[in-house]
Amino acid sequence: MTRPLLLTLAAAAVVALVGLTAFSVGRGSAGSAGPSGALVETAEVTLPEVVGQEVAVLTHAPDVPPPVTRDHASRVVVNMETVELTKELADGVEYTFWTFDGDVPGPFVRVREGDLVEFHLANAASSTVPHNIDLHAVTGTGGGAEISLVVPGHSTAFEFRAIKPGLYVYHCATAPVGLHVANGMYGLILVEPRGGLPPVDREFYVMQSEFYTAGKTGEPGLQPFDLEKAVDEEPEYVVFNGRVGSMTGESALQASVGETVRLFVGNGGPNLTSSFHVIGEMFDRVYGEGGTAVNQGDVQTTGVPAGGSTIVEFLVDIPGRYTLVDHALFRAFNKGAVGILEVSGDEHPEILRRTPAL
Repeated sequence: MTRPLLLTLAAAAVVALVGLTAFSVGRGSAGSAGPSGALVETAEVTLPEVVGQEVAVLTHAPDVPPPVTRDHASRVVVNMETVELTKELADGVEYTFWTFDGDVPGPFVRVREGDLVEFHLANAASSTVPHNIDLHAVTGTGGGAEISLVVPGHSTAFEFRAIKPGLYVYHCATAPVGLHVANGMYGLILVEPRGGLPPVDREFYVMQSEFYTAGKTGEPGLQPFDLEKAVDEEPEYVVFNGRVGSMTGESALQASVGETVRLFVGNGGPNLTSSFHVIGEMFDRVYGEGGTAVNQGDVQTTGVPAGGSTIVEFLVDIPGRYTLVDHALFRAFNKGAVGILEVSGDEHPEILRRTPAL
């Protein structure tokens, strides 16, 4: 059996499973006897009143929208478009990306716990295939994928309540799902807890992913997607924010000594787990797996699974060049998963200094 046929069969199985009726997950104490006689809890969610309406500010990596400062739930309108376009994956290397709003990763969405999110998804007329969106922040079949499928040249809309705070991945979930994700269709949505996150000086959006090209790493020209490499999990590129060098040189992140930095880190996959590390820094606080509670401190490297996220925070003590990497190091220095945080300010020799050689 050929790999393309295997992929087609697998996709059909996923679609079939999504169509099955799932059991309910209870949030209350009420319940009734199910078909097998077991107690099945029914959903009881207390939703806050929705006051007012606003259009979501969407930003592209590495920028992040400002924190949500209101103290109530609101209707938040999100407008997004799926676009297929050819851009650089590395210097001299082009790739036809499938994107949300023309960038990889897609825009950062920031809402508040309890918000009613009105999501409008358009598919550009120039697209070659249908697209949709599965937001891990959505409770319901397919994370919204089932009700957001849209063919080229059309648009759709749906609503969902952001009932659980956290940093969530979103991605296209049109079959074959792996192909859409491998081509660049993913991003992050932050559902802030009702009390908000602690204030910091700087926030950045960093998302890792891999690309499977027919040509070897660095081979110039327009590179097509290679299914065999994707199935075997052997990427030619592992990158931050959609391309090699996206956060280096003039595009390096910037901070100053004495500032607190928060990184919203996602992993679009589609296959690899990231060992995220900032060379020369420790994470003072880690919100593991994209939750909103600090579950660890003084961390050197944290894992970010495919389709997952994490939030890390640290105080910058001394100036210098701090390198963001996937600490599976051949991915970093041979395949592209490198970024730079440039920190300016006064030296602090009591923390680090060069001494005379013996």
